[in-house]
Amino acid sequence: MLYRKERTELCEIVHMMFQRFETNTAGGNVSVRMNEDHIIMTPTLMSQQKLCNLKPYEILVVDMNEQKVEGEGGITREINMHMACYLERPDIGCVLHAHPKESLVFATAGLAPPNLTEGTQKLGDIPVLPFAPATSLELAETVRSHVRSLEDSSLPRAMLLRTHGILVLDKTLHKAYDILERIEFNSYVASKVLLFDALNIKKMEDQMQYQFNLKE
Repeated sequence: MLYRKERTELCEIVHMMFQRFETNTAGGNVSVRMNEDHIIMTPTLMSQQKLCNLKPYEILVVDMNEQKVEGEGGITREINMHMACYLERPDIGCVLHAHPKESLVFATAGLAPPNLTEGTQKLGDIPVLPFAPATSLELAETVRSHVRSLEDSSLPRAMLLRTHGILVLDKTLHKAYDILERIEFNSYVASKVLLFDALNIKKMEDQMQYQFNLKE
């Protein structure tokens, strides 16, 4: 089996994502660049049919022409979004797409989550990309255009897909998952802070001023 260790690790990560409500049965997919020739990637319907409980042989090995080399299962139609990222930037080693519970609130509202927690400060702004239908070429091109605009930006990078989910780009699978976790916690915190602000319990400006003072 090609890339047995890496395929086993990918199984473990996507199972953890599902258990922690970082994706749902509506979808999500994760890929990891192995070398110039291959990526490994979760199969289509990994959430709906498998509940993200995958075996290493179900992780696909795919070439850069989007052709399956090894693995049991079909290639997700969202591979075009993954390849758009890999082909635009050779430093991207992992593309993680998920439907996380907390971040999806902001993605659905079309609202970039305020970046409030210390653990997410290195990400800067987390933008919401314009809506495009899931699996569509339009979505892949929307992502490609945004990734191209980040040419001089260091990894990791993250973006919300309007009404759809999140996309995290990083150098490795474990680093990408770490960023997903951080953003989910930040989204939870941000939603509460916004609620406190709306109810006049604690104004959000106070929190932002506190952060500013810390940076000084």
